[in-house]
Amino acid sequence: MDRSPDRLGAHASLGLHKRLHEQAFRLARMGAWECDLADERLIWTDGVYDLFGLPVGAPLRRGAIVDLYAEESRREMEAMRAAALRTGQGFVLDSEIRTPRGEGRWIRIAAEVACEQGRAVRLFGYKQDVTAERAAWARLRQRAEHDSLTGLANRGVFEARYRDLTTGSLGVSALVLLDLDHFKAINDGLGHAAGDACLREAARRLTRTFPDAVLIARIGGDEFAVLLPASLDPAQVARRLAQASRALDRPLAWAGRGLRVSASVGATLVRRPGGPAPDLFAEADAALYAAKAAGRNTVRIFDPATQTARVTTRARTVHAADRAGTMADQGKLRTG
Repeated sequence: MDRSPDRLGAHASLGLHKRLHEQAFRLARMGAWECDLADERLIWTDGVYDLFGLPVGAPLRRGAIVDLYAEESRREMEAMRAAALRTGQGFVLDSEIRTPRGEGRWIRIAAEVACEQGRAVRLFGYKQDVTAERAAWARLRQRAEHDSLTGLANRGVFEARYRDLTTGSLGVSALVLLDLDHFKAINDGLGHAAGDACLREAARRLTRTFPDAVLIARIGGDEFAVLLPASLDPAQVARRLAQASRALDRPLAWAGRGLRVSASVGATLVRRPGGPAPDLFAEADAALYAAKAAGRNTVRIFDPATQTARVTTRARTVHAADRAGTMADQGKLRTG
């Protein structure tokens, strides 16, 4: 055996580099892996064992490892793996797994294909824990897409879904707009804390009333929008709007006093037989204006069959009597 200083130094250097390499992988919560396609034999570094919550050196059987993936991630991973073997091109994929102890994690899989004589013989790459990264992105997305006060979707999200609605790529039965009645008097008279309490409670009541909504959003100071699911027929839409009106009309306890905040509700039905796509927001907005003009705490549903002109948001300047015939009066919905 060669025990020369140079030979021993080379062995020591290799050992040091291997140890540093493994330490770096552990710090990055990642590890290297490979799969021999001839017999599906897996080889992992210690970091991958850690990711999957398995003891280092535990026997590895691919079928058992694949079972640790969440169903959707498993399907996506297997599809990309099959494509990689077919094309010889690698991939990068984030997948959700659950360790044997039930701990949920997200891992990033990077894979490359080794080929011999034009045939894939080995997959190899790295796997990295990206659970914290995914959680950070989820928090950023939450802040970007949701109203910080109520937790509902914000106006930007509503506008994006509305575009989907107008292009026919989103199934919805009705677009509903709601304004809180006399909110300004409470907000100005009792302060923003009282106003904020009203907005938060209105959001909670809308969420309870419309648990199946496609979207509930706060789109203005005291204005909310709801997209109802396509499964509702017109009669069901009317009943659900009545329920919402009653729910929002209940007093709210705040600072030892009861605050009464009802809502004006305007809606338009989305399903129409043929013809050009209407301006649904303008129709719902006109119905909301009619509800306010009728005395507030009221529901109005736009009736396209009786309209005499294309409704636009400028219709807010038209006297209510000029527009009453274009709305299907659903009656005042008050609680005692």
